[in-house]
Amino acid sequence: MASSSEEDHCCPVCHDVFRDPVVLSCSHSFCKGCLSSWWKEKPIRECPVCKRRSSKENPPVSLVLKRLCEAFLQERDQRASEAFCTLHAEKLKLFCLDHQQPVCVVCRDSEKHRKHRFNPVDEAAQRLKEELQKTLEPLKKKLKVFERVKVKFRETAEYIKSQAQCTERQITDNFKKLHQFLIKEEEARMAALREEEEHKSQMMKEKMEALSGEIEALLDIIRATEEELKAEDLSFLQNYKTAVERVQQLPLLEDPQLGPGALIDEAKHRGNLAFNIWSKMKDMVSYTPVILDPNSAHAELFLSDDLSSGRAEEKQEVPDNPERFVHYYIVQGSEGFNSGSHSWDVQVGDNTFWSVGVLAESFKRERGTVQPGLWEMRFHKGEYTIHTASGWVIVLAGPKKLQRIRVTLDCDGEKLSFSDPDTNTHIYTLRHTFTERLFPYISTLDTVPLRILPLELCVTKQPV
Repeated sequence: MASSSEEDHCCPVCHDVFRDPVVLSCSHSFCKGCLSSWWKEKPIRECPVCKRRSSKENPPVSLVLKRLCEAFLQERDQRASEAFCTLHAEKLKLFCLDHQQPVCVVCRDSEKHRKHRFNPVDEAAQRLKEELQKTLEPLKKKLKVFERVKVKFRETAEYIKSQAQCTERQITDNFKKLHQFLIKEEEARMAALREEEEHKSQMMKEKMEALSGEIEALLDIIRATEEELKAEDLSFLQNYKTAVERVQQLPLLEDPQLGPGALIDEAKHRGNLAFNIWSKMKDMVSYTPVILDPNSAHAELFLSDDLSSGRAEEKQEVPDNPERFVHYYIVQGSEGFNSGSHSWDVQVGDNTFWSVGVLAESFKRERGTVQPGLWEMRFHKGEYTIHTASGWVIVLAGPKKLQRIRVTLDCDGEKLSFSDPDTNTHIYTLRHTFTERLFPYISTLDTVPLRILPLELCVTKQPV
């Protein structure tokens, strides 16, 4: 009996694989010869299957079906040839367990397979299929893992886009503020320059107007005196006394000169221009000694736009990347330290559960028991404690309600100190031989944010 695959390629009339298949308008297909023979015996041309009349005497050849049948026959012939032994032309009925290959009965008795173990082909095929199926199970599980990871990768790719958009928006906003400051500063300096120009131009205008009046007065006296000089002797002598008095009455004026500060004070407007603007700009910018790394933040920690503070929040959809803390409500600093001395202040305010300190680069982020590599000061249920890398807990007695904590890490001196910057009071110092890079961190379960406080900026001038 033909297999289901073979039936799909068989003519309903001859029940053999199609030869030159043609297709009727009812979509049924037949061998061209079979359909011609069928119609010779019938008074009307109708489909042998559905009996629907055909309007075409020569139905079109189905090229697609023809190619499929040719490929099917070629494959069937190949399978048939593979079912016989190439050495003895006998059917391959046995499977050699030692050589792991099908053989015929003649091969079994040959020298090549002497003392080998054999199974019937069907038994060997069934057993090996079962074994192969078992080997597929880990691959199927691995495939499911890969598919889950691919989904996470796709989500991460989308998150990267949102990260870039958010960061671009923050950069644009910051530059917009700087641009606005520079525009206002430019407008103010241009206004001061125009004001000085207008003031000093007005002064020069007034001086020139006064000088023009004096020049006119001198010209009048000169012209009148010159007219007297041209008069007849008797007339000149009669008016001489008046002419002399007119000249003598005009005081001898000093030569007009510019006073100091008449010109634009270019040095004031141009000197150290960029430095002066930068000095004023420091009032609108801040420098935070520790920048929090959003890629490390627990999914329920929300960071501020400037990455200086964090607070507990509803769980966010963030990638499960290797840097992120999964079990601990922690966010670490973006920069680690393995030498030198470093200090930063954390504003804790009215937060009811917090911890601040440093952790080692190797500190594990996944769920687990208390792990080494973390040094911290903690506040919980009104009690201040110090936690060491080895798991020791030290209860601090006496500290008042703290608003700020100063953390000072001295890598070279091998110590970590906590103090109250409001009263300049030392709280506790941990001593440890640090062997790897350390990262600042903060942790909280409260909605009141913990904030890394900015440093006060100052400008110092030193000779180059």
